[in-house]
Amino acid sequence: MTEQRTDYDSPWKEVIESFFPRFLEFFFPDAYAVIDWERGYEFLDTELQQLEPDAEIGKRLVDKVAKVWLLNGEEAWVLVHVEVQGQYDSEFAQRMYTYNYRLFDRHQKQVISLAVLADEEVNWRPSSYSYSLGGCRVSLDFPVAKLLDYEAQWETLEQSTNPFSVVVMAHLKTKATHRKPESRLQWKLSLLRRLFERGYSREEILGLFRFIDWIMVLPEELARSFKTEVRSYEEVQRMRYVTSIERLAKEEGMLETLKQNVIKILQTRFGVVPEPVVEVINGIENMSMLETLFTSAITIGSIEEFQMVLNESTSKGES
Repeated sequence: MTEQRTDYDSPWKEVIESFFPRFLEFFFPDAYAVIDWERGYEFLDTELQQLEPDAEIGKRLVDKVAKVWLLNGEEAWVLVHVEVQGQYDSEFAQRMYTYNYRLFDRHQKQVISLAVLADEEVNWRPSSYSYSLGGCRVSLDFPVAKLLDYEAQWETLEQSTNPFSVVVMAHLKTKATHRKPESRLQWKLSLLRRLFERGYSREEILGLFRFIDWIMVLPEELARSFKTEVRSYEEVQRMRYVTSIERLAKEEGMLETLKQNVIKILQTRFGVVPEPVVEVINGIENMSMLETLFTSAITIGSIEEFQMVLNESTSKGES
C-alpha cells in the first residue's frame, strides 16, 4: 500500500483566499478587528514576485498579500506567511522583515505581517527580527499562530464554528495519520460529518470539503471506501452537497488538465512560453474559453498571434 505525498501548499493558499476574513478572525483577532470588511479586500499575488523576484516563492511557504481598508479609513496591506513544510527555517524571521519593508517601500502604506507555523518543531517560534549597529536599531515584531498548540485545545476546536477550526483539525490529523491510512480514513469521514453538523453554509461546506479531500490523501482502495461512505451519508441525510462537491472537483480537475495541455502544446510548438501568457491561462476558469484556446494553440502560426487571441478572449470574458 503506497502512501501518496501530501500537498499542503496549494490547499492552504486556496482556503485562505476563500475564507480570508474568517482566517484572520480565527488566528489573528487583533488584525481582524482593525479592518473595515464592508469595503472589501483584494489579493495581489503578483506582489510576491516583485518583492523578491529571484526567490523560489512558495517552495517552503504559502504567501498571500491582500490590500484592505482600515476602520480609520486608511489603506493598508496584509502580508500572510504560512510555513507548511514542517522544517526549521533559520531565515524565516529575516524574510518576514524583508517582505514587510519592501512592501512598505513600494506602496508607502502600513503593512500587517502575520505568520502561521504549521511545522512540527515545538520550540521553533520566530516572532521578531532586529539588528542594531552604531546606535541605530531596526526591528519587526509579528504575530504568530502555532498549529501544534491547538492539539491541546481540541475541545475548543470541536466547539468552534469558524471554518478554520476544521482546517486546523484536518491539518493536524493529516500529520498524525502519516503511514496510518485506516486511521486517516476514519478522521476524514469524521471531519466530513462535522461539516454538516456545524451548520456551515453550502459554500463553506464545498470549500472545506475541498481542503480536507486535498490534504487527507488516501490510498486508492481506501479512497473508494471513502466515496462509498460519503454517498451513504448523503442518502441518510438527504443532502445534495456531496454530489455537488464531487462534480465540482471533477470539473476543476478538467479545467486544470486543459490549462496544462494548452501550455504544453505551446511549449512543444514554440519553445519557451512567456510567463505573462502562462499566468493568464492559469487564471482562466471558463471551460469554453479554454477549449477555444486549446484549438488555437494547435492551429495558430506563432506565439505572438496566440497572445493576441488570448488577450481578445480574456477581454471579452471580462466585458
